[in-house]
Amino acid sequence: MILNAASKHTDQHAKMPKTPLSKKEFETLSHFRYLLRRFLRFSEEVSRQHGITHLQYQMMLQRARLSRTGVGHRRRLAERLQSHHHGVVSLVTRCEKLGLVQRREGRSDRREVEIHLTPKGNELVALLAGLHRDELIRMQGIFRIPGSDDLGVGEDAGR
Repeated sequence: MILNAASKHTDQHAKMPKTPLSKKEFETLSHFRYLLRRFLRFSEEVSRQHGITHLQYQMMLQRARLSRTGVGHRRRLAERLQSHHHGVVSLVTRCEKLGLVQRREGRSDRREVEIHLTPKGNELVALLAGLHRDELIRMQGIFRIPGSDDLGVGEDAGR
């Protein structure tokens, strides 16, 4: 039986906590989930305003990240999206129909399929990533975001 990282993670942490949670801990967890959901809702809305789903944006964002660190194969994208392979295939197909990505035969292994952003896809993901960065910076005063020092405000930040 093959499990993806999300399944392993869920099974590994499914045990009851060793000590009961305090009211303050419940409040902290609840507030964090609220803020996280608020950011995700922002992502859903801004993606939809630009003609794509938030999952399509996430896939393109991961592909843009991988272009700096290596080739974007479906398997890698599935891991980064915490999704199953067949879900990523469908997502790539929908993005391909919109002219945002294209599939290419693997350079090192012809059995592999590489996913590449098109110029249109690069332009859209850069725009949306900038909007997401700005929203994270606005949220910085509300809660601590891991890696937020890397976001920066200037034009050269994170590059």
